[in-house]
Amino acid sequence: MKPMKWRQLGDILVQDKGLPEEIVRQALREQEVSHLKLGEMLRESGAASKEVLAEALATQSGMEYLSEPVVKASALHLLTTVPIGYAKENLAVPIEIDGQTIRLAVADPNNNRILNDLSVLTGCRIVPCMASPDKLLQAINQGYEVLSGGGDNSMSEIQQDSDDIDGELHVEDLIDTTDEAPVIRFVNGLLTQAYRQRASDIHIEPFETQLLVRYRVDGVLYEVQRPPFRALSNIVSRLKIMANLDIAEKRLPQDGRFSVRIAGKEADVRVSTLPTAFGERVVLRLLDKSGGVLTLQDIGVEADQLPQIEKMIKKNHGIFLVTGPTGAGKTTTLYSALSAINSREQNIITVEDPIEYQLPGVGQIQVNPKIDLTFAQGLRSILRQDPDVIMVGEIRDGETAKIAVQAALTGHLVFSTLHTNDSAGALARLVEMGVEPFLAASALVGVLAQRLVRTICPNCKVSYKPEAKHLTELVEGVELPSDAVFYRGRGCSKCMQVGYLGRTGLYELLEVNDPIRQLVTANADASSLRQQALKQGMRTLRQAGLVKVLAGQTTVEEVLRVTQEEI
Repeated sequence: MKPMKWRQLGDILVQDKGLPEEIVRQALREQEVSHLKLGEMLRESGAASKEVLAEALATQSGMEYLSEPVVKASALHLLTTVPIGYAKENLAVPIEIDGQTIRLAVADPNNNRILNDLSVLTGCRIVPCMASPDKLLQAINQGYEVLSGGGDNSMSEIQQDSDDIDGELHVEDLIDTTDEAPVIRFVNGLLTQAYRQRASDIHIEPFETQLLVRYRVDGVLYEVQRPPFRALSNIVSRLKIMANLDIAEKRLPQDGRFSVRIAGKEADVRVSTLPTAFGERVVLRLLDKSGGVLTLQDIGVEADQLPQIEKMIKKNHGIFLVTGPTGAGKTTTLYSALSAINSREQNIITVEDPIEYQLPGVGQIQVNPKIDLTFAQGLRSILRQDPDVIMVGEIRDGETAKIAVQAALTGHLVFSTLHTNDSAGALARLVEMGVEPFLAASALVGVLAQRLVRTICPNCKVSYKPEAKHLTELVEGVELPSDAVFYRGRGCSKCMQVGYLGRTGLYELLEVNDPIRQLVTANADASSLRQQALKQGMRTLRQAGLVKVLAGQTTVEEVLRVTQEEI
């Protein structure tokens, strides 16, 4: 058998992968000065992806290329000999064993260190295979998660063992943990699985004869497990220890929080317990701290609405309200607005319950009713701090509403939220809270009502014909383009077979101008305000949904689901 002829990486990229020869030559010329690896230079410039480079390196070294490396069940025991930190540092993991031969997925074909180490530790022959760094890191996290009990194994152990739970939890990477206690491993598995499936909430719900675990993904609850009922008290106790709550108190609701690192990313978890007839119910809210604050474009604001919103949030004074039901993304929108105007020249202070994301350069106050630090009290204190912009997490009562209006009338820009179904209802709601109509009319600059709709999974997106009654209900007399195409997701492993992956916002923007102010001053009802706004060209939530549907972002059925109350 003739030995394989060795080829330059640049030649492989040009001849086999189709990279322009001039780009590779330019990188080689720059390499003489920078002394960086050719692959690094091409990746950083965007000329070649990590996957393309990994394939080229595999060709150069004569290795098999793995597009989706996965640690097989037969090789899981090998992970006990390789610490996860070592695997991540070297970007290498054993994925399969056959007799005395181990297949090792690697990102660097020249890293002989881990090949030698694993050979010495196991006494086996090591056969390296190439994979891209990102896919390899994913395989490492998933493999060690299964090893630490993140899958179904921890369930069976709970059924057989009801070990007591004790000890303290420190901020650590859950996937790195080696704790063998079945309940601890089960809770860790719940958190890692929820994070991997993009869940925003975990519900642990006891009923008369069963215990359910459900995840809320993209706003919809899905049942994921049914642990044995007798494990409830140990699971709840473990979560209370993590959140520093009283494990002996089972008669009163409790609230707490803790921080963890899951797959290398830091997350905050808010814990709420509630006594029910069959035991304590627990809801965990997961907040990914590594994601950062989204921009207004990121959250789905349409291009024609963006200038209007930016004009409102850049005013010197007034109130800008965001309305919608719980879970509609109102706080995220306020964070996006604050981020858009945040600068060194502005003194921005917020009062929130709770503080969900840290905003650099912004003073954030946490409401604490136990010491009488309410929204109203916090707002009064903020006004003595010489603020330019104030964010009040929610206007819940007349006292807070009146202080916010006075702040707006005395030269401050105030952002806040209200629980109303549409934008016109927010204006009437302020008056109902006791704010004088002429003061509300003078203070308000705009109201943004919103909903969140699930977006179609791009991996299984197909065209389809919606039911005629649904389409008629959504369109409401609007003439559709002749070339309109509708899409939905068939369902695949990427979206858990539901056809949706992620969410975006629908927005109804009401600009408070002179005609609207006259109606508010005259104490007009929400219906009259809405009719005037529509005359001025306001796009309703359902119309905003139609725009997303025609753009292929969501489905007719999904828009109708979240806009049911719209007439």
